[in-house]
Amino acid sequence: MESVVSRLEAAYPGLPRGERAVARVILDDYPFAALQSLRTLADRAEVSPPTASRLVDRLGYDSFTDFQAGVRAEAQDRSRLREFAAQTPDPGSAARELQDGLAGALAAVNTPLLDAAADALAAARSVRALGGPLSELAADYLVRQLGALRPEVRLVPGPAHERARSLLDITPHDLVVAYDFRRYSAATSAYARTARERGARLLLVTDAWRSPLADHAQVLIPLPHEAAGPIAPLTHQIAVTELLLVATASRLDTAARLAELDALAASLQRDGA
Repeated sequence: MESVVSRLEAAYPGLPRGERAVARVILDDYPFAALQSLRTLADRAEVSPPTASRLVDRLGYDSFTDFQAGVRAEAQDRSRLREFAAQTPDPGSAARELQDGLAGALAAVNTPLLDAAADALAAARSVRALGGPLSELAADYLVRQLGALRPEVRLVPGPAHERARSLLDITPHDLVVAYDFRRYSAATSAYARTARERGARLLLVTDAWRSPLADHAQVLIPLPHEAAGPIAPLTHQIAVTELLLVATASRLDTAARLAELDALAASLQRDGA
């Protein structure tokens, strides 16, 4: 019998916006979100209970009670880490999977999408990047590399009061780059939404299920499904970031800036020796 998650994943691309929001909540916090009341599930997705009920009907269940029974039956011992640990590790298979996933991630950034992202990164007055507990590493990498190519590139700080201060001067000429993957980051969402309210543009890198920020993004880069196994594929995020950096560099006159950067670094090394 097809699992609840498999049904959700198969139906997800064709779901209306409201039902997609419900599916995101379920997938992000499975199985716990699915075992709450229908009203609680709808409230978490910011939709009406009938919208949540329509998703259950679409998945082929007779009722919400029937849906929850299916969830309980398959979720008794459902842990990606536990399942992985129970198997005999196969490094060769993992390497092939990582390679296939990497190819899929790069292929997802087609030419029009890459052009739109690079144009935004090159033209913005300032670029501010942030991510969740793991994806912040990709945001930090973007800032470190892009900061050598153009001015006014910053990593969004962590503490709330510092984030608030960083939003004070944001304008429609600024760009926020958010990396947001399941489980989606409430802190990333809060910052990006506030920046959008103040006029900033948003470039969002997310997963196949799409962050709740997807509807707010001017440039949306949805990567394919995550790799199997318990470890999130940060490699995919970094590789796509590399692609964005190369495309952005082609739009900037970086020779003088990079030469000055090298000269400053050499000077500081001499003075510090």
